[in-house]
Amino acid sequence: MKSLDLDVLAMIVAVADTGNISRAAELVHRTQSAVSMQIKTLELALGKQLFVRKPRNVIPTQDGEVLLTYARRMLTLRDEAWAAVVRPDVTGRVVIGVPDDYASSLFPSILKKFSATYPKVEIQVVGLPSSALAPMVKDGTVDMVCATRVKGITGEFIRFEPMVWATVPSASEIWRERPLPIAVFLPGSVARENAIRALEQARIGYRTSYESPSLMGLLSMVEAGLAVAPLAHCAVPKHFTLLGQAHELPDIAPLEMVLARSAKSKRPPCDFLAEKIMAELRR
Repeated sequence: MKSLDLDVLAMIVAVADTGNISRAAELVHRTQSAVSMQIKTLELALGKQLFVRKPRNVIPTQDGEVLLTYARRMLTLRDEAWAAVVRPDVTGRVVIGVPDDYASSLFPSILKKFSATYPKVEIQVVGLPSSALAPMVKDGTVDMVCATRVKGITGEFIRFEPMVWATVPSASEIWRERPLPIAVFLPGSVARENAIRALEQARIGYRTSYESPSLMGLLSMVEAGLAVAPLAHCAVPKHFTLLGQAHELPDIAPLEMVLARSAKSKRPPCDFLAEKIMAELRR
């Protein structure tokens, strides 16, 4: 008899996302031994190994990746079905602040799914740098903020977003220039600070060839072949080229993504959007 318990699938997804059984156990509110036992039981039932246990982490096998694809879809469908029946009459308006690099890449699919489940909830997105959003969530101008942790934003941890150096294939040799031309966000940006700190620690000379509060501005400069941009991995267009140590460029510290809520956001529409954001971005 074929049986895939959704609670066990949630454990599988949590382990894959965290790479660690103990952290996964915290996410699904179970003990570490219970998670390990459930995964082992499912592996025996399937006759397939789902994870490879490494000294420092746990990674999915090829069979595990296949199951993960279906598990994510099944869990999403479960949540949508539950919401459609239990919460059909949720109405209201939610104002959320999101910086450009997250808004353009991560939020279209989240907001589309949320709107499909809660069509009567109006969503307004305010696109500003994380540092500019910090006072807005504090004074209640926005209901919530999904941003990089900066001074003034003490929200719930979502995940660490990797940072990378980005260029375009037509400017593939630009990384050899010294001082290195970089396109960065304005002062106060954590992405900017992390990138410059990495260059200084590696003793690589650089020049700021372009500054902008807008992601589009940075991408335009890179597209023109005039600079390399340190970006959140999620914000890099697919046709860009990623650079790293093989190109004599240092690793950049990741960005800590958090969800912060204002005091006035304690109402159902905000609660449900926060749930959707956490569920989608922790994957």
